[in-house]
Amino acid sequence: MDKQELEDQIITKLQTIFDPEIPVNIFELGLIYTIRIDDDINVEIDMTLTSPACPVAETLPPEVEMKIRTIQGINDLKVNLVWSPQWDKDMMSEAAKLKLGFL
Repeated sequence: MDKQELEDQIITKLQTIFDPEIPVNIFELGLIYTIRIDDDINVEIDMTLTSPACPVAETLPPEVEMKIRTIQGINDLKVNLVWSPQWDKDMMSEAAKLKLGFL
């Protein structure tokens, strides 16, 4: 499987996951920091939340893992919840900022 094609599929899946309090998907919110795919098609994703006290801290990372695991061809998957750098609204895409009224 082509790594770029796989990354595109992963991003498409991530764009279907929403923080229930914010009407923007987690990818456009800037909650996904990195997507790494090695030569054995093992995937590692670093993600964060809008704050450590986020009410979906227990459910959002498992939801990410569950949805990404539905993609055919992935050998192994690891989703890391990280806090550095700390998320802020500047990490959002232009589309997310527009939708939320920041532009």
